[in-house]
Amino acid sequence: QVQLVESGGGLVQAGGSLRLSCAVSGRKFSRYDMGWFRQAPGKEREFVAVVAWIGGSTYYTDSVKGRFAISRDNAKNTVYLHMNSLKPDDTAVYYCAARWGMSEVLTTPTEYDSWGQGTQVTVSS
Repeated sequence: QVQLVESGGGLVQAGGSLRLSCAVSGRKFSRYDMGWFRQAPGKEREFVAVVAWIGGSTYYTDSVKGRFAISRDNAKNTVYLHMNSLKPDDTAVYYCAARWGMSEVLTTPTEYDSWGQGTQVTVSS
C-alpha cells in the first residue's frame, strides 16, 4: 500500500479556481490508478476524476467535465486536481485515493484501497 496526503483546499468564491495536490509515499507510484473523490455533508462519497497508470488516460464525472483537470507527475509521486469555474455545489471534502492499476479503470470508491485524510473545499456564492 501507499500513503497519501492531500493539500490545497480552502475557501473560494464561485467562479474561482483551486489546485489540489496529493503527495504519495511508497513504492511504484506509477503503477497505481489515482483518483479524486468528494463527500459533501449528508451525502455519499462520489467519484470526481481518475488518471490511469497506463498512458495517463483520464476520466471525469459529468458534473466536472470541462472545469476540472486531473494530472500526475510520476517523478514527484504527486497527483493534482485543477479545479476551475467552481460552483457552490462543488463544496465537499476532497479525497485522493489509489488503486493498483489493472486493465480496467474503476470509479467506485470501494475499489480503492488507499486513501488520504481529505481536504476541505468550500465555494461561496
